[in-house]
Amino acid sequence: MPEDPAVTGPATLRIGTRGSALATTPTGHAADALVAAGGPAYELEIIRTEGDVATGSLAALGGTGVFAAALRHALVDGRVDLAVHSLKDLPTAPHPGLAIGAVPVREDPRDALCARDGLRLEDLPEGATVGTGSPRRVAQLLAARPDVTVVDIRGNVPTRLARVAGLDSSGPGDLDAVVLASSGLRRLGLEGHISQHLDPSVMLPAPGQGALALEVRAEVLHADAELAAQALGAYGDVPEHVRTPQRPGQAELDAALVAALSRVNHVESRWAVSAERALLARLEAGCAAPVGTLATVEDGLLVLQVAVASPDGTRLMRRTEASDELSVDAARELGRRVGDGLLADGAAELAGLR
Repeated sequence: MPEDPAVTGPATLRIGTRGSALATTPTGHAADALVAAGGPAYELEIIRTEGDVATGSLAALGGTGVFAAALRHALVDGRVDLAVHSLKDLPTAPHPGLAIGAVPVREDPRDALCARDGLRLEDLPEGATVGTGSPRRVAQLLAARPDVTVVDIRGNVPTRLARVAGLDSSGPGDLDAVVLASSGLRRLGLEGHISQHLDPSVMLPAPGQGALALEVRAEVLHADAELAAQALGAYGDVPEHVRTPQRPGQAELDAALVAALSRVNHVESRWAVSAERALLARLEAGCAAPVGTLATVEDGLLVLQVAVASPDGTRLMRRTEASDELSVDAARELGRRVGDGLLADGAAELAGLR
């Protein structure tokens, strides 16, 4: 259906997000950043995902895709124009016809210990109970402190914090500590509960942790060669099942959106997460794998740190490599190269990836 020629302004930007506070808060920040960058007015569309309603552990639910699939379906169906994902929840395989339009400035990627009495990891008593639902955190936690007892937990951030003795009088208080993402705690205004930011030398985060992915229909990026080049697969033809919305003002919306995406895209954050995700893809690992990685730009180099552990933390393989070329393509190549080296050294067998 042709657009109404009487409409001169862009349509309203429909942004898809999960309904939890941990999702809507950063989505709102990203949306406001787009407006500040000249983007159009927006409205949030709450999309319910399988990961939000299921009660099992993330690993048991099938991994990161349980949070992303419903948002991607909304994009494909033309119900939203932009989906905001926590990048660590987004599968590494690109979805046909969709592309990551921007990665804003990354939040603190480190994990955080929230413990009773402000204890640090090294101060926890022998046999202390520490809650986490992440196999990656379990393995690295046990590698650092094999004498603690890890308890599998699930629930939103306040629910997890309430498991720690003394942090919430209304909670069970049955644990000595929990491990959570620093970025999530900060976004919710709960960083005051952090007793220790865990150094990457002790616990490397999940690939993409602390970063957001602003995903759009790939065709939207065709107007910006640089963004399209950064978004793997964005130059490909849009499959027929990806519906281009036919609303009055849609063309103007798409033009304003791609211009705003270019302004909020943070290239150093994008280099970092591109290396991390390329590594994860090469290892064919997901959130159920005991793999941690972090890329940073240091003195003109992109430095990639990786830890691959046995699920019980008794064996740990670490690698640090760097690239002196700073580009998304070079970042991906760095991730693939490190992944190849790890596989050659037996990482798949160590971590149970095969």
